[in-house]
Amino acid sequence: MRTTARRAGEVVKKAAKKAGRMQASPPQPPDEPTPEQKRAERRRRLLASNLTELAIEFRTDKWGVHKYTPHYERHLQHLRTESFTLLELGIGGYKKRRKSGASMKMWRWFFPKARIVGLDIEDKSWLTRGHIHAYLGDQTDPEVLHRIIEEQGAPLVVIDDGSHIPEHVRESFRILFPLMPDGGIYCIEDTQTSYWPAWGGQLDPRAPGTSMDLVKDLVDGLNHEEFLIDGYQPTYTDQWVRAVHCYHNLVIIEKGDNREGTNKEQASGHFYGSSEPPADPA
Repeated sequence: MRTTARRAGEVVKKAAKKAGRMQASPPQPPDEPTPEQKRAERRRRLLASNLTELAIEFRTDKWGVHKYTPHYERHLQHLRTESFTLLELGIGGYKKRRKSGASMKMWRWFFPKARIVGLDIEDKSWLTRGHIHAYLGDQTDPEVLHRIIEEQGAPLVVIDDGSHIPEHVRESFRILFPLMPDGGIYCIEDTQTSYWPAWGGQLDPRAPGTSMDLVKDLVDGLNHEEFLIDGYQPTYTDQWVRAVHCYHNLVIIEKGDNREGTNKEQASGHFYGSSEPPADPA
């Protein structure tokens, strides 16, 4: 009797399945990731991100308002897995605490082995954690800058995102550039203030004393060995600025030996080519 009922039940199930009336078992929901798994996945994602993606993640204006991150990545990519000190002048985020240090967080994930050091005129010491170190002070104060270097090491990379006032930009460069090692990279952001009087700039693009006036002097200094000025003594930057890269509102300066030699003694007094030589100046 039981055998007959069992067989009848099997026949009914087969018929129902054939007719499409039997419901399949509902799929089981995947296991919810643990907090540790979520952190590991976020870490993997950030370490694999390019600099622009990190800028978007941490909401720094180095991408969006400005278009700096592709240039930075081009010049700094070779340091991504290296251990070194990066110093950023200006931390930002004065109105909202959560927005403070956005670019420092971006740098921390782009350079996971580097010390990321920030200097600001307002206290941001609460940002100090792990690879990030925040200092209070003025970007033109040599005592503060020397103390940072003594405690954190000479910076291989400097990002000037401080006051953007040309006088301050020039003074920070004067103090810090000689202290950087060979191969160092010094970056100046927001050079448009050179042309804005309210920020200490000048309406005349050729006016002396601006941030861009400094940059133009550095570009001339790249060719200091070709000067025909009697008794000219090359400056420190003449000899140790190896390259100057200029972008919209951003300048990237490479430190290195710029004493390549010259053939001016043989060539400067002679004009070569098929064209007429230039006329003597009146």
